[in-house]
Amino acid sequence: MTPVLRSVHIHPVKAMRALARTEAEVEPWGLAGDRRWTVVDAANEVVTQRRHPRMALATAEPLPGGGVSLSAPGHPTLVVEVPHPSPTLTVEIFGKHVEAVPAGPAAAAWLSAYLESDVRLVHMDAPEHRRPVDPDYALPGETVSFADGYPLLVATTASLDALNSLIAQGDHADEGPLPMNRFRPNLVIEGTAPWAEDGWKRLAVGEVTFRVARPCGRCVVTTTDQLTAERGKEPLRTLARHRKDDGRVIFGQNLVPEHTGTVRVGDTVKILD
Repeated sequence: MTPVLRSVHIHPVKAMRALARTEAEVEPWGLAGDRRWTVVDAANEVVTQRRHPRMALATAEPLPGGGVSLSAPGHPTLVVEVPHPSPTLTVEIFGKHVEAVPAGPAAAAWLSAYLESDVRLVHMDAPEHRRPVDPDYALPGETVSFADGYPLLVATTASLDALNSLIAQGDHADEGPLPMNRFRPNLVIEGTAPWAEDGWKRLAVGEVTFRVARPCGRCVVTTTDQLTAERGKEPLRTLARHRKDDGRVIFGQNLVPEHTGTVRVGDTVKILD
């Protein structure tokens, strides 16, 4: 079976609901519209579902020009335009400092009411130079948006099926099978062998080629039901037993684009190296 691109997903605001797309533009720092916005706390540290699982229930729909329309259960819809690019605010994401532009007070009030915490929304105005990819796994000049660390994340349906088989044999079998949205990938590929992505170094999805940077280390977000915000034990319990790399539990692979272009659902996937 020839591998094909089964689905494409963006997350306009980091940690909010994933949105499926039939196609997406690949920019050097990730898919267009993916994680250009993030939420920060009173100390200007990025907050995600790790701290606020209810972020999974909030939706940010992209608007022309780069703005977003925020909605969440029990809260009115709020339109947020891209803020003027000055002044910037220094925010912290996983111990690194990045300049971002704060949205207005209406967005801060909306998010603070929903999350019952003092937070605000910020935008990455210049992803071409704001946040470099980890130099241990990047080429000079490569950058990333507010994704955890790399421009894109790819996962395969065969590996999810294999993981679900392992979960079914474990002590929390009642939690499975898990859907792919637990892993919040950008690209989902079908038609491979389970765990085939472990050996990939370069691949082409339609007209765009990517370099595989490293496996994706997984966190507590994967235990969060993306439809209810409730947490369980899986898949971390099973991944810890069967899928570890350099001390991390892993699922999926981080990608860096080698050039720009468009990826479309149904595109043929070729493993180049």
